Amino acid sequence: MTKYVGAIDQGTTSTRFIVFDQRGATVAVDQVEHAQIMPQPGWVEHDANEIWANTQQVVAGALAKAGLTAADLVSIGITNQRETTVLWDKATGQPLHNALVWMDTRTSDLVAELERDGGQDRLRGKTGLPLATYFSGLKLAWLLDTLPGARARAEAGELLFGTIDTWLAWNLTGLHITDVTNASRTQLMDLATLEWDDELLELMRIPRACLPEICSSSEVYGTCTRVLNGVPLAGLLGDQQAALFGQACLAPGEAKNTYGTGCFMLMNTGEQPFPSTSGLLTTLAYKLGDAPAVYALEGSIPIAGALVQWLRDNLGLIAHASEIEALAASVPDNGDVYCVPAFSGLYAPHWDDRARGVIAGLTRFVTKAHIARAALEAVAFQVREVVDAMTRDSGVEIVELRADGGMVVNELLMQFQADILGVPVVRPKVIETTALGAAYAAGLAVGYWQSTADITANWGVDKRWQPTMAEDRRAAMYGKWNKAVARAQGWVD
Repeated sequence: MTKYVGAIDQGTTSTRFIVFDQRGATVAVDQVEHAQIMPQPGWVEHDANEIWANTQQVVAGALAKAGLTAADLVSIGITNQRETTVLWDKATGQPLHNALVWMDTRTSDLVAELERDGGQDRLRGKTGLPLATYFSGLKLAWLLDTLPGARARAEAGELLFGTIDTWLAWNLTGLHITDVTNASRTQLMDLATLEWDDELLELMRIPRACLPEICSSSEVYGTCTRVLNGVPLAGLLGDQQAALFGQACLAPGEAKNTYGTGCFMLMNTGEQPFPSTSGLLTTLAYKLGDAPAVYALEGSIPIAGALVQWLRDNLGLIAHASEIEALAASVPDNGDVYCVPAFSGLYAPHWDDRARGVIAGLTRFVTKAHIARAALEAVAFQVREVVDAMTRDSGVEIVELRADGGMVVNELLMQFQADILGVPVVRPKVIETTALGAAYAAGLAVGYWQSTADITANWGVDKRWQPTMAEDRRAAMYGKWNKAVARAQGWVD
């Protein structure tokens, strides 16, 4: 009987379950969006119960589409939006508050307080991360400070903390676990020891009793119940690390960029953490069972596909996200308009929580088509900033960019990305590399794939975009982009 591997891909805007075969090809997929809850500017929340309900729905949906049951799966993996923070009651399983999403900025005052003694980079040596609202440790601290009685209950072991991988694993198996990639995004784990760090816990006033056990990214953690009854849970990876793994970037120097709600570029740096001096993050790439951990450099951009959603939902410039390409292509250029989508501040390489979005260069000539084009170009400009920083840090010139995520079907964006970088952009045959990476981790743990050589053998090119823009044009446009970024910075007093 043919067997398969499943992957839960729990993202910022939707939840998917994808079934893969041994060649890494998609057998079936089901997807459901969830609500984006925004109580006030800069605050972004999700309903963790809605996410769990949607997870069960898409698992059942994908299996039904393929005519399969849980018994047809050798294992499943989970990949997730990484820093989104849930705090729930251990006895009842009910969250105490909506999940605080990774792009939420409500912890800016806590960040400023910690920065006063040692600056933004005071924790980089141990965690690889600057102080920023992005990471989940301070989100947990905010919940413990804000919810009545929460800190005492957490200290007593009555409350459990987790990012979305932990929340789903707990609901599926009853285990309170996370993997090294997600733990590395809390700013509570020591990159060298791969353990929760007492000094960091004390600094952020986090009780150890509420924290999950840190595991590798690929091992049999336990057996699922409910909709996946009897299936081993054997892979856990944060979404961007999963995409790196799914893109077969398994050797130092290999890099990928994921175009999703945000943009996230990771470069494999091998078995030693590589400190950044150019505004990048040092993070875990993956850890396979008992093998040494592999590290990565990361450039994180919070707003990419979310900018298209904003044009659709907030401004009404388009009715469907898929319309953005045709609208942008209806004009020959951006009309000298530049859009900096700093809705949650600027992340890599600037790390400016006080920045806010701007649209610069407006004249009476400008139409909604120019703004649409500027929005797509903003995604590519942000990636160019990260690529430049990665080259400075690593000394490695990127000769091609492996691209994945929902936006890689946008031909206009991919061509402009190649043009503004001056290097080819490559789309793989399977663009669902985030889910595929989680599936690979789960399949390796149970012997469905024998080694990472099988992952490399499965990877293949679907399309390659070559740069066609003249160098002087590239330099002029990038210069204008930098002027627009300068106007976005430091907007909040």
